[in-house]
Amino acid sequence: MHAARATLFFLAALTGCASLPGKTAGPTTATRSAVMAVVDSALLHINRGDLIALSDLMIPEAQFFPAQERAGRGGSYTVRTVAAQRATGKRAPIIERGYNPIMRVAGTIASVWMPYDLWAEGKWSHCGIDLLTLVQVGSVWRIANFTYTIEQPPACAMHPDGPPPGYTPPPSR
Repeated sequence: MHAARATLFFLAALTGCASLPGKTAGPTTATRSAVMAVVDSALLHINRGDLIALSDLMIPEAQFFPAQERAGRGGSYTVRTVAAQRATGKRAPIIERGYNPIMRVAGTIASVWMPYDLWAEGKWSHCGIDLLTLVQVGSVWRIANFTYTIEQPPACAMHPDGPPPGYTPPPSR
């Protein structure tokens, strides 16, 4: 009787597994390209110092979350809205280079996680991680959240291509 119960349990479990939905197909190449086009455009506008154009890539409720490690005191962050970003308007151009993005897409949401380095005023500034959450609004992708860390090596690294042309690497620590 014990073996019969075990067999029935096994068959019930197997039947239950057979009714589970199969794995859904991943995002199309077109979807992945559309998401990365928004991310690439965001970096372009950041580099040009055009925060109004950057905010045009975002939903009205979007927020920025810069987070940074404070020497031995743990992390801190600030929150900026799209309206505050738009009010800033323009600022000095910089060079921010993202690389090796990891993208996840599920239906109408996407996230892109990528390391970056940043150069300002002709020299090394910092590096960190950019994490963008995007939502599909109609047929276009828009940024809903832009979180990034502000760190120094060894917590993060310079772009694999080395310094931008004309720049020298930061001193070793």
